Amino acid sequence: MASSASPPRSPQYPQAHTHIHSHTAHTRAHTHTHAPTKQDRLLPTIVGQTSRFSHQYWSRGLPIIQDQRTRLIQRVGGRKKVTRMELWPGAWTALLLLLLLLLSTLWFCSSSAKYFFKMAFYNGWILFLAILAIPVCAVRGRNVENMKILRLLLLHVKYLYGIRVEVRGAQHFPPTQPYVVVSNHQSSLDLLGMMEVLPDRCVPIAKRELLWAGSAGLACWLAGVIFIDRKRTGDAISVMSEVAQTLLTQDVRVWVFPEGTRNHNGSMLPFKRGAFHLAVQAQVPIVPIVMSSYQDFYCKKERRFTSGRCQVRVLPPVPTEGLTPDDVPALADRVRHSMLTIFREISTDGLGGGDCLKKPGGAGEARL
Repeated sequence: MASSASPPRSPQYPQAHTHIHSHTAHTRAHTHTHAPTKQDRLLPTIVGQTSRFSHQYWSRGLPIIQDQRTRLIQRVGGRKKVTRMELWPGAWTALLLLLLLLLSTLWFCSSSAKYFFKMAFYNGWILFLAILAIPVCAVRGRNVENMKILRLLLLHVKYLYGIRVEVRGAQHFPPTQPYVVVSNHQSSLDLLGMMEVLPDRCVPIAKRELLWAGSAGLACWLAGVIFIDRKRTGDAISVMSEVAQTLLTQDVRVWVFPEGTRNHNGSMLPFKRGAFHLAVQAQVPIVPIVMSSYQDFYCKKERRFTSGRCQVRVLPPVPTEGLTPDDVPALADRVRHSMLTIFREISTDGLGGGDCLKKPGGAGEARL
């Protein structure tokens, strides 16, 4: 009958016949299988081939596919890359050559362009040198001895511009005691003359805005430069009082530009009296320093900057012992008059000077 018929056995999975002995049915069972058929013998072979195929696919076939894909991507991307390399380098080279040609033409044909190029390099080079000085100065922290490092880094700048600096009267610096240096202020090129004659343990007093001039401001702060806010008179007076104490207790010299700002007119502006109050308060001498006019090689108004010579003259110190604040106006006028006389002398003897000094009634004459 159909209901009692046993289901057909699968040819791929033969069914084993088991004989159970009755006397040991409750203890153990003995399993007996028929002899392996041809299908049984083929099964491990099929499984092994499948395993080997899988292994080859994952270990060799997939990398081959990936390598072919990579080559295809490289071929397609390479075509685009070659196209870019053929176009962009040529365009950039032509643009660079055109720019160099334009700059060369401006350099040789336009004195104004040469002026701006030189000033841009001058300011940029100083900022770069300040970056080099910051790690070295940071070892000591804020210390006036770091000014020696800045001076060492800046001494070569005059050679880059063909400026010859001649120093006379350096023997007038007091050897041991502190003092206040006052100097005329013409432009940022004053830095070259200052570094040439800067005495030991001497720091300038600068406007507070310089503190935010990037790496140069940080280097100046590490070198002990004294910053004052010229817009706040009370703060400036307070800073000057502290500086007076520092002069006496730490044996520091101070460099001040009494004109208060740069003067491009080939003369000297009226002196502000802060430096002289400082010297009188500390009872230390004043050492005037005069830099000759830059008009023969530098003129901002004419956009002219060439090579030339500059003379730096150190004048004998002016004593302040016994002077009071009431004597400051006369002291400032006397020092300015002596400095202006030397300025005219050294600016018209072949070492400097310009049209502003030689024309009567020039920009600086009305202030005498």
